[in-house]
Amino acid sequence: MSRQFDHLADVEVFLIVAEKLSISAAAIDLSTTPSVISRTITRLEKKLGIQFFRRTTRHLSLTEAGQLYYEKMQHAFQLIDHAERVVQGEQLQISGKIKLSVPTTYGHYRLPPLLEKFLLKYPDIQIEISISNRNVDLIAEGFDLAIRQGQLPNSTLIARPLEQAPLKLVASPAYLNRMGIPKNLEELKHHQCIAFELPSSGKITPWFLKNDNEEIQWIPTNRILVKEDIVGVVTLAESGLGICQSYDFIVNEKFNKENYNLYLLHMQVIHVLFLCYMRSINTCPLLPEL
Repeated sequence: MSRQFDHLADVEVFLIVAEKLSISAAAIDLSTTPSVISRTITRLEKKLGIQFFRRTTRHLSLTEAGQLYYEKMQHAFQLIDHAERVVQGEQLQISGKIKLSVPTTYGHYRLPPLLEKFLLKYPDIQIEISISNRNVDLIAEGFDLAIRQGQLPNSTLIARPLEQAPLKLVASPAYLNRMGIPKNLEELKHHQCIAFELPSSGKITPWFLKNDNEEIQWIPTNRILVKEDIVGVVTLAESGLGICQSYDFIVNEKFNKENYNLYLLHMQVIHVLFLCYMRSINTCPLLPEL
């Protein structure tokens, strides 16, 4: 009886190439040559009768069939990995390194207690954290996980909801006594809004608002524009310089301080924060704990 799955070693090579989208990078990762990797991919394509990649002189991208095969085989290898870990039981000790990207707000206000619990449970895990307001490229920059908000443009990422985070408009009593409280979007347009510029695109971050019970994205009229440090918009609003939008968990921390002087406005909306990752067998065993 012939072996039905004697090509699984080739599939593992395919998964690495598909994740890195680079034959050279996969060759380095597997300590072999690009020509060996190319022959492996060609052999697997010939066996299945499909083309996995679109190839140009500089770029490699998955075809529709290649993307589907990548997703299905990642899931299959995850099941194999999980089965082996289950039968190993108490003998299993998870170790390794996780590279994580988080936005500034989450990194400062939400991540520390979660990270503390995780590190206590897994003392042999090392975590490298990038805290910034830039959306990293998980594949190109070698990140295992990223925390992001909103809809994801990259369909190769899996997005698992972490929490619902209310967004609020905030300003100091001094500012509101001086300028009045905006009751609707039209009045808000005439206020001093503190805007933030996204480092990755140079565009103004839209405010997510409720206008007549309809959720909208509104670009604030920015007399004050903050770059790089998004928490800076809250500091400026707290000092009476205008109105900003920020997460509830940032505002609540300031609320607990004696010098709290922020006044919460209406138009609140809810944002969902996601844990994003590639379909990778390397991080799969730890995902339920993150």
